[in-house]
Amino acid sequence: MNFKKKYFFISITIIFLITQVVTFSLFYFLVYKLEFFKSDIWTIVFFSIFELLIFFLLSKEILEPIFKSEENIKKTIKNTLHELNIPVSTIKLNLDLLRDLKEEKYLKRVERIKKANENLIKLYNNMEYELKKELERVDLEEFYLKDALNSSIEKFEEQLEKINLEINIENPTIYCDYFGFIIVLDNLLSNAIKYNSENNPYIKIEQEGYVLSIYNHGTQILPENIMLVFERYFQENSLNKGYGIGLTVVKEFCDKYKISININSEEQGNTIVLNLKNIIK
Repeated sequence: MNFKKKYFFISITIIFLITQVVTFSLFYFLVYKLEFFKSDIWTIVFFSIFELLIFFLLSKEILEPIFKSEENIKKTIKNTLHELNIPVSTIKLNLDLLRDLKEEKYLKRVERIKKANENLIKLYNNMEYELKKELERVDLEEFYLKDALNSSIEKFEEQLEKINLEINIENPTIYCDYFGFIIVLDNLLSNAIKYNSENNPYIKIEQEGYVLSIYNHGTQILPENIMLVFERYFQENSLNKGYGIGLTVVKEFCDKYKISININSEEQGNTIVLNLKNIIK
């Protein structure tokens, strides 16, 4: 997509320059050489129309392949996503049937397949969402914070069994991109679990007014690395675990919806603070 944007702007610039050169050349020839125009007003009108016509014809000829290519990509992606959904649904259906098996060894294998399929579905949904953001308009909707949070927590149910989880929220109504907000919560919760204390794992999710915070017992982030954790692929050294790519996705979403995000890191743990003022109704 970035290549196409560059190509588009370069093409527009070239078209504009060519149009200017052709127009001024004609202007010079007709006005100064042939003395064709006597009135300044008619000169301006004629050359303005001529310039627009040249610009339109060149734009149509040069830019049309770009828009056709874009349309073909959209169709291909939508068809591919549709085809991907078929095997995923087939696996899920057969897994439901296999659960009737009683032998423990088979049940364990079924559970492994089930988890792999859930990961595949998650990847599929994420890819569909990212492509929709790029190619189409993402619809905004109203939902409760608690519902979104519960949806995210359910995905980490097994890992959270070993962690002391405390939740204290007022449950306001949110108005924004629902699936994108879920991805934000998923990444923040995943990091809170992954980089928690091994001896005393603890997560606290609080919301008061416009502020949502997620705290965990974890290794303190070095002060000079606080802002770097939002950089793609950034990792701290082995003594201070990094937050990886997830926070880049979070930051992009927050920037888009004007949600301020901060990290408070202390010896006792780390807190991610989101100000939801611009998306709370």
